[in-house]
Amino acid sequence: MRERILVVDDNKALAKLIAKKMEKNIDMEIVVAHSFEEAKNIIEDNDDFFLALLDLNLPDAPNGEIVDFVLSKNILSIVLTGSMDEETRKLFMHKDIVDYVIKDNMNSISYIFDTINRLSKNRSCKVMVVDDSAPVRNEIKRILMSQQFKVFAAAHGEEAMSYIEDNPDMKFVLTDYNMPVMDGFELMQNIRQKYDKNSLAVIVLTSNDEDGTGAKFLKNGANDYIKKPFSKEELICRINNTIESMENINAMSKFANTDFLTGVYNRRYFYSFMADYYRNNEDSNFVVAMFDIDNFKSVNDKFGHDIGDIVIQKLAIFLLQEVGSKGVVARFGGEEFCVVLLNTKFDDGVKIIVNTRAKIAACLINIKENVVKFTVSIGVTNGDFATDIDKLISVADQALYVAKNSGKNRVEIL
Repeated sequence: MRERILVVDDNKALAKLIAKKMEKNIDMEIVVAHSFEEAKNIIEDNDDFFLALLDLNLPDAPNGEIVDFVLSKNILSIVLTGSMDEETRKLFMHKDIVDYVIKDNMNSISYIFDTINRLSKNRSCKVMVVDDSAPVRNEIKRILMSQQFKVFAAAHGEEAMSYIEDNPDMKFVLTDYNMPVMDGFELMQNIRQKYDKNSLAVIVLTSNDEDGTGAKFLKNGANDYIKKPFSKEELICRINNTIESMENINAMSKFANTDFLTGVYNRRYFYSFMADYYRNNEDSNFVVAMFDIDNFKSVNDKFGHDIGDIVIQKLAIFLLQEVGSKGVVARFGGEEFCVVLLNTKFDDGVKIIVNTRAKIAACLINIKENVVKFTVSIGVTNGDFATDIDKLISVADQALYVAKNSGKNRVEIL
């Protein structure tokens, strides 16, 4: 069942515009109401909404009464308003709303889309607040939970490191500087020994910056710092900016390291990975195999290049399913892939590769009303054969050449 969003606005044209654009940009069902009473009836019939966009000034609720009602139903809320004075802003930002948006241009609607998508992503994001003051720790935790993060709380750096060890997928740490046992600077240094800035973000809370504390943290691995006292808005904006920056950098890194068509690693990443692997695993057993689709030109000639691309994608899926968890799969170009089975004895690796060949040969693929069957030839060599990856690939290629010239749809070993 699709998640739902409630839009409440007495301006019917604007509500319709928002709903229409949201349906195109967000994979959720949009429900619209034009009054407090109509919204109440909708929610009381079924209150399983992910989020509500609430006009602050409705004809039957001119003072934002709908906000308290929706929050009482534990529904995430974004306040929509034509304008907001400082007193009203402070009043509503102290409530557990996600944010407020002034309805003055199309950029505001784009901001709403970005916020909703951010909230959806945050539900799988682990974060931690570290502060020796329980009231401060609990208040920040409340703010982070309003943004849908999975929040951990620690009283000092040592406790925080224990949480990180148990949760290596932690996304960011928001830490105070001055704490007992292990302060924020020591905590950051410990984190940076294991995680870089794009794997685990660190944002530091400082009491002042007259002594250059913020610069000290930034120079030594912090992603950002926030000077106390800070507003809820500033905290949320800085956290979201940090996470989005990490996501963008990681997306660019993934783009640089993966093959666009198949999503497996590319040749560049493969060589970089294997160079590191050689340095750190001198005595490890591994097996190298080159895969190549048989008679691929005939597939393209018979079915067209679009289906040829799908066949390449299907092979990549096969390889990821059969050997991906045991090592590295990379597309070297065209219809050729290289697989390395790590920490695998040679005989065991050969069995895996032989079974993979048989499964590929036995599979019929339905593509655009066409039934496509393809096979692969495979060249295999032992990871102990040489001390550099170029030599190994060369030997595996020679074995592949033998397989191609010995009838295809077979595995050859050198």
